[in-house]
Amino acid sequence: MKKVFNLFDLSQKVNYKTEILAGLTVAMTMIPESLSFAILAGFPPLVGLYAAFIMGLVTAIFGGRPGLVSGGAGATVIVLIALMKSHGLDYVFAAVALAGVIQILIGVFKWGKFIRLVPQPVMFGFVNGLAVIIFMSQIEQFKKVVNGESTWLTGAPLMIMAGLVALTIAIVMVFPKITKAVPASLVAIIVVFGLVLGLGIETKTVADIASVSGGFPPFHIPNIPLDLETLQLIFPYGLIMACVGLTEGLLTLNLVDEITGTKGNGNRECVAQGSANILNGFFFGMGGCPMIAQTLVNLSAGSRARLSGIVAALTILCIVLFGAPVIEKLPMAALVGVMFMVAIGTFEWISLRIINKMPKQDIFVGVLVAIVTILLHNLALAVLIGVIISALVFAWESAKRIRARKYTDEKGVKHYEIYGPLFFASTTAFAEKFDVLNDPNEVIIDFKESKIADMSAIDAVHKITERYAKIGKTVHLRHLSDDCRVLLENAEGIIEVNILEDPTYKVVP
Repeated sequence: MKKVFNLFDLSQKVNYKTEILAGLTVAMTMIPESLSFAILAGFPPLVGLYAAFIMGLVTAIFGGRPGLVSGGAGATVIVLIALMKSHGLDYVFAAVALAGVIQILIGVFKWGKFIRLVPQPVMFGFVNGLAVIIFMSQIEQFKKVVNGESTWLTGAPLMIMAGLVALTIAIVMVFPKITKAVPASLVAIIVVFGLVLGLGIETKTVADIASVSGGFPPFHIPNIPLDLETLQLIFPYGLIMACVGLTEGLLTLNLVDEITGTKGNGNRECVAQGSANILNGFFFGMGGCPMIAQTLVNLSAGSRARLSGIVAALTILCIVLFGAPVIEKLPMAALVGVMFMVAIGTFEWISLRIINKMPKQDIFVGVLVAIVTILLHNLALAVLIGVIISALVFAWESAKRIRARKYTDEKGVKHYEIYGPLFFASTTAFAEKFDVLNDPNEVIIDFKESKIADMSAIDAVHKITERYAKIGKTVHLRHLSDDCRVLLENAEGIIEVNILEDPTYKVVP
């Protein structure tokens, strides 16, 4: 029994009331978003809710950390729109299941750790861009569809919508000063809902987006040909979806780690996401990944355990089965107000305060990632671009740090003491340090404060020793670390090092 409690994190320290209320709040904010993304992609609306239920339940129980909320996220759905238009829903389900397999493999082989390569400026850009996306996506709720065309609300409908949103925001901001026993966002939703029903106010509701009534997720094997051609078609979509989902998920996991001061398990999260997406592929779900907005709603409501995620998922299922008539009357203004506050809370305001203290290259990377996130809505691509640029900047800065201390000892031997890493970006500067023609017949290159890092570095050492050898001069390498020796030994045919002459190694071109 103890193991079951550990699995669900339902220990005596869990505040059950807080967790249940947080789960209800998360469910209320997840329903319209999942419906919107499903409709955007051309899926049946319930496909979004089924994904929210399956992703939410599986990852809440088996995921990499408590507090993280998963559902039918737009980042992964956007990847599948083209496949939906060209081949239909069954191919989408197959791609979702394949993405799940890929995610499980990434978790099993522990590749989730590579999220550590994402630098802080990229995280700032990612989070800030996402905050803008969350905010801008709610602006769409101030529109209505007339004769198939989307137009802005005007007149009384606009004033009512804006007033209810403002009321929601005010409650979310003020209520925590009164008490934190109940999540302010849930109170705001209930108050605005009651006000609209009690006064008979005409405003946009969840029913205006889509119906949320249905049955239990049906088992469905995708009706597609099982051949190589089908695999070639769905594999790129599955791979991109898997990468997008894991990138957003692991970045969100890191963000929750920072907020809660605890440590999650990225590889476990990969396996949980993959398992949930496989189930999505066979139970009519559009797939998904961790949702940062709902996760932040969950955390701001006080949740720190897995129970809230389980409650949210089961609430969504109950609403689909039994509660649709009530939830469909929920005013969208209340949900928009909550999401506006989430967007404001998501934005890393500290990044604006410290911007004048950050290196220029970090500012550039952060702004670029935010812009790509906002314009393309492709979080994985934005992060990838940020990581690549950060890596290139780091390589350039590291390359400028290679130096050489030169002196000639009493025996007439010229010493070059190298400082800084020798790798592809620093090889040119390394070669420029040597005066081959004017140096004595014996030269020692000391790597005590340096390191031969890659094949370009090996080639640079080979070329400099070759230049000395052509005019009859001898070069020794000194103080090579073990891994440097391995690199040189593996480069047989380019450089041969006599390891027996420790700590000096002859180089024979």
